[in-house]
Amino acid sequence: MFALADCNNFYASCERVFRPDLNGKPVVVLSNNDGCVIARSNEAKAVGVPMGAPAFKFQKIFEQNKVSVFSSNYALYGDMSNRVMTILSSFSPETEIYSIDEAFLRFDGCDYIDFNDYGVKIRNTVYKSTGIPVSIGFADTKSLAKVANKIAKKFPDKTNNVYVIDSEEKRVKALKWLKVEDVWGIGRKHAKRLNSSGVINAYQFTQLSDEWVRKHMSVVGLRLKHDLQGIPTVELEQVKTKKNIATTRSFEKNYYEFDQVKERVSSFAVSCAGKLRRQKSNCNAIIVFLNTNYHDKNQPQYNNSRLIKLPYPTNSDIELSKFATQALQHIFKKGYYYKKAGVIVIDITPENQTQIKLFDNSNPKHKVLMQTVDDLNHSIGNKKIKLGSQDVGRTWKMRQEKLSPRYTTCLKEVFTVKAE
Repeated sequence: MFALADCNNFYASCERVFRPDLNGKPVVVLSNNDGCVIARSNEAKAVGVPMGAPAFKFQKIFEQNKVSVFSSNYALYGDMSNRVMTILSSFSPETEIYSIDEAFLRFDGCDYIDFNDYGVKIRNTVYKSTGIPVSIGFADTKSLAKVANKIAKKFPDKTNNVYVIDSEEKRVKALKWLKVEDVWGIGRKHAKRLNSSGVINAYQFTQLSDEWVRKHMSVVGLRLKHDLQGIPTVELEQVKTKKNIATTRSFEKNYYEFDQVKERVSSFAVSCAGKLRRQKSNCNAIIVFLNTNYHDKNQPQYNNSRLIKLPYPTNSDIELSKFATQALQHIFKKGYYYKKAGVIVIDITPENQTQIKLFDNSNPKHKVLMQTVDDLNHSIGNKKIKLGSQDVGRTWKMRQEKLSPRYTTCLKEVFTVKAE
């Protein structure tokens, strides 16, 4: 038996934990640079705020409906996610963290458990410990657990946010209810093809022949079909070393000077280097890309990227920043207003399997230096130790005009209670 635990409106719920006065009121969370809506409470959905809505276009709707608007507070959301996942992992020996607000749990040899009662216990424990509401779906396969979770979330009054697909009758009924485009793993392109073939719901998809599904949707689609039929095919995924690591950001304003863009690219390279060290890896190549604002039709458009094969594997802030700057020098052109840049490190290899070369190697002193920097930043917080090429004032240059406090990760921003 599998379970999928999914936090309800996670970002909005995180904000409400520390602002209980917002319970029952519309809340939205905006993307980087306060661009568009990436999370909505049920109340915000009810007043007509769509996902992805550009904030500047919906300002009047926000004001008319008294919608509380927040900038993305990733420090808060990440910490709250860790708390939720830690609690969920205590209920099952096998857990797969699927996203920041979702996790699969596996229960083998647990036929004696009343999964509905167990789901309620999990939900109540998470809510009591963190204040985050969750919906939980149980089924014999991962894909069906995803369907069960949708039902639990869609009909909270009837299901108490917990639903178990434990019979053939429930499986068929659930699949007939679910539109094929809402099936986990079926993208827009496949959904359009299936609709044109007369397949409207998930049950009709499971009735297609294996040959048709494999021909049009590859072996991945065939596995999904079998999983929806109740045949366990999609297993829990183990944590794997990433094949590439990217740090990309839109700027809070257009940049036109090389030094402005260079500072951002240097910071992105440092971020990638830190991620490499956390998974004990090196990279052997780096890609830097640069884009103008394609939404601004009044400005000339330009985008380009550059790949550099590194002379040696490294995860050093200093070395990766240097190579990223070299790549930027090849693609930067004057006369353009740049809105976005990014750094991607690829060809990742284990740190302990580095082949030493005769002449060109990473500076061995950097390993001790980077460890010291990581330790200091971890103890001090907020990445205080930086390269000279970085902006010492801010970690990310993003517009965050509606940022809430980092209640759980910054000592200066915790609640202050005054007793009289």
